[in-house]
Amino acid sequence: MTQHIIEIQGLKKAFQGNPVLLGVDLMVEASQLTVLIGPSGCGKSTLLRCLNGLEVFDEGRISVNGLLLERDPAHPRADREFQRITHQLRAITGMVFQSFNLFPHMTTLENVARPPTIVQGVPPREARANAHQLLEKVGLKDKTALYPAQLSGGQQQRAAIARALAMKPKVLLYDEPTSALDPALVDEVLEVMKELDSEGITQVVVTHEMRFARDVAEKIVFLSEGRVIEEGDPAKIFTDPVDPRTRQFLKRFL
Repeated sequence: MTQHIIEIQGLKKAFQGNPVLLGVDLMVEASQLTVLIGPSGCGKSTLLRCLNGLEVFDEGRISVNGLLLERDPAHPRADREFQRITHQLRAITGMVFQSFNLFPHMTTLENVARPPTIVQGVPPREARANAHQLLEKVGLKDKTALYPAQLSGGQQQRAAIARALAMKPKVLLYDEPTSALDPALVDEVLEVMKELDSEGITQVVVTHEMRFARDVAEKIVFLSEGRVIEEGDPAKIFTDPVDPRTRQFLKRFL
């Protein structure tokens, strides 16, 4: 029986009256690497931010690992219960941004070890030991004492992934994780994501890296104009998409 760790139903979001998400329905299986693709402005990043609780959506339901968050348009203000569940949602969904967002005054090790200590109350010694293990996992074993400014962009992004993992999330969300990188550094970040996929970590990735989407993803979701247009196996989506909008989008990459 398929286990869906993420379930999204009827998700709608507008900014200042401009619709961005127009009723998104989406299921993500546990341990699956799902890639969201589509033209700029189609709602991919907004969808991720709703999943992480960084954006308050207007209508619909989101369930992550059994934690349900829902909005009724008849009650436009987010109430205290909604805010409480949003806080819990952030605790189980790690977010990796395109701009790294590392603290410049902290070493690589401190960037990874400090959040669990502050947010989850993990003892400092335990947090540092775990941070060492995670930095070794992402190939930064010898960079623990360096500051972000002393790291390459690829190294900074790998440190950001380690920081997200340190919070032991149920789901990892990536918003264009390689878009700020020199092309020569992209593969080192994608390799880490491949390794995490082999370990069964659920990942949802917004990216324009079509090679990665085609070769590594277990599921492709194509969005356009605020809706899910088509989803399925990468081989099917890339070689024989059903919807003409999907075909038109992918033509530039093939």
